Amino acid sequence: MKTLRQLLSGEDVIQLAIRLGLLAFLVYWTFILIRPFVPILAWSIVLAVALYPVFDLLSRLLGGRPRLAAAILTLINLAIVIGPATWLGLSALDGVKEFAGNLGAGSLVVPSPPEGVKNWPLIGPQLYELWTQASSNIRAALREVAPYLKPLAGTLLALAGNAGVGTLKFLLSVALAGFLFPYGSQLVEAGRGFLYRVVPEQSEHFLELGGATIRAVSQGVIGVAIIQSLLAGIGFKLAGVPSAGLLAFAVMILTIVQIGAAIVLFPVIIWIWTDKDFTTALLLTLFLGFVGVLDNILKPLVMGRGLTTPTLVIFVGVIGGTLAHGIVGLFIGPIILSLAWELTVAWIRTDRAKAESLPG
Repeated sequence: MKTLRQLLSGEDVIQLAIRLGLLAFLVYWTFILIRPFVPILAWSIVLAVALYPVFDLLSRLLGGRPRLAAAILTLINLAIVIGPATWLGLSALDGVKEFAGNLGAGSLVVPSPPEGVKNWPLIGPQLYELWTQASSNIRAALREVAPYLKPLAGTLLALAGNAGVGTLKFLLSVALAGFLFPYGSQLVEAGRGFLYRVVPEQSEHFLELGGATIRAVSQGVIGVAIIQSLLAGIGFKLAGVPSAGLLAFAVMILTIVQIGAAIVLFPVIIWIWTDKDFTTALLLTLFLGFVGVLDNILKPLVMGRGLTTPTLVIFVGVIGGTLAHGIVGLFIGPIILSLAWELTVAWIRTDRAKAESLPG
């Protein structure tokens, strides 16, 4: 059997090397050109997959008119992005800039408890003393670590400065998803064909698993977190809480990484009771309490299956996505990483099952 070197002449080897080099250069150049659009394309595909059941239902209600259904759904999504999401984002940006400024100047402070807390029945004096001690200790700790936190201020300001570009990416992603809706079945067939060439025996299973994972994370994690943060932001604004947008943004982050909104909501509720009259404080507490448990109500309704992705994977996806792609990466990161995790685990399980089924 002759080797490839023996079959090819010196001139053929040179031509093959030139062709491979040109192909590699073309692939690299193509990647450089499309790299800025990768987050936009990824988010539009996620939106298309996550909202396809809604699009399909709307299309059938309109008498089988997919283009009209896609246009209506796109307008609704754009209204959400331009309206409440932009309002929350701008409020959060103001809070981030203020926080980053104080962080850079080393002037972060923790407020002392209002005097009115002492007059609360049963828990007032104890809460006032505990709050005072915590405030003093945190102030002292912040003074110690302030020099080490100053580099973080630059990172926060850089993220805030890219918010305009991030908003534009969101709008483009929503518009592109609208174009993808009518071609959902063709895209599914294309994905099935690609997977068949990669994993022919498990292509159908991996396709279903990929779609289920995208919908579970985008609807049950990202979607619920956005709804929860928007409602929390409305409550914070009605209560006149300082840095309401930043606190609502913190609610969204904590909900995405599965920690929960109680860390933010509980101190805010305490502040409301120190600043508002009884009726207003009670109504706001009931509203924010409902917001706090909203994820426990919505997740079972919107998630078709239990989320098996570890919290650490989602957390790494949030941090890595934000650092790599800014505000859009905050949402894309956990979805893509969860998808990669689920497919990898399924692949390992399939190979292990095959190995165990072999004789001997």
